[in-house]
Amino acid sequence: MISLTHSPIDYHALTESVRSPQSGAVVLFLGTVREMTGQRRTVALNYEAYPTMAERKLGELETAARARWPIDQVGIVHRLGHLELGEISVAVAVSCPHRKQAFEAGQFLIDELKVSVPIWKQENWDDGSTEWVDPTADSSQPPPSPDNSPRHC
Repeated sequence: MISLTHSPIDYHALTESVRSPQSGAVVLFLGTVREMTGQRRTVALNYEAYPTMAERKLGELETAARARWPIDQVGIVHRLGHLELGEISVAVAVSCPHRKQAFEAGQFLIDELKVSVPIWKQENWDDGSTEWVDPTADSSQPPPSPDNSPRHC
């Protein structure tokens, strides 16, 4: 299952949709809206996408993952719209015969999703400013100072 949604992600249903008797491992990744990025405080995120292209790229990622790992089932759901702190922005669920395969496939899917799927994230900072975020930027590093210069979108 691949989908984009403006509704909250039901990660329990997504997880159940990939479970099967043929797989001994299910890995679930949840991306959530965190409060702090470096020294800056986030109050919300906005996600936008070109849905037709995004869904096609997600399908290509699933195909690429299935070529590398013995995946039984895959579920990828990404939120669009305005999300508050703590809300789930993306969920990736993968089932495979063994845990190593499931972990590797799940990491591949979320890492590639962030760099190749046309879904854009806008930070809403606590000072009232907003900033589009480069999906390939290292999120463990602090963002540049808030000078309102545009970044990749």
